[in-house]
Amino acid sequence: MSYNVQPLRTQQEITDFLFCLRRNQHAERDVFLFLIGINSGLRMSDIVKLKKQDLLTVKNPRIVEQKTGKTRILYLGSLQDLIQDYTKTLDLDDYLFPSSKGGHLKVNTVYQMFQKVAALLGRDDIGTHTLRKTFGYHYYKKTKDVATLMEIFGHSSEKITKRYIGINEDEISETLLNFRLGF
Repeated sequence: MSYNVQPLRTQQEITDFLFCLRRNQHAERDVFLFLIGINSGLRMSDIVKLKKQDLLTVKNPRIVEQKTGKTRILYLGSLQDLIQDYTKTLDLDDYLFPSSKGGHLKVNTVYQMFQKVAALLGRDDIGTHTLRKTFGYHYYKKTKDVATLMEIFGHSSEKITKRYIGINEDEISETLLNFRLGF
């Protein structure tokens, strides 16, 4: 079985995903996790470990990415109302995404949750990287700034970044949409 995780490419796909998450037992937490993911481009391993103090102590918080060990600045200004509302009852050292078993959600738990959503949506291309890829895909579509996106993701080339977010396939498809010879 190949692992072909794709971004959510349309607003309707995002809305449908949110619709499913809102039916979960921990809907508020799960929707907030999804929104942080698609608006930050963070890996799930970094998202699940976030605490209230990570997001609220400075304007542009910094985290150390688990995979790379690099410091990453988070630009979440557009989410401040959502963050304030979600965290109002939390203590500063509380995890944003607590597990019912204690501690924070595990990446595998999030993956299993997303697999249930994928089944409801009839998709086989959803995983924890879907959020990161969705962020990258929409950032690129809006700005066409692959160099900045490459920096955000910590990729070594524009080619890797475009392949990662599925832009290459989209751009090829768009350019060939009305391409016909011999007619």
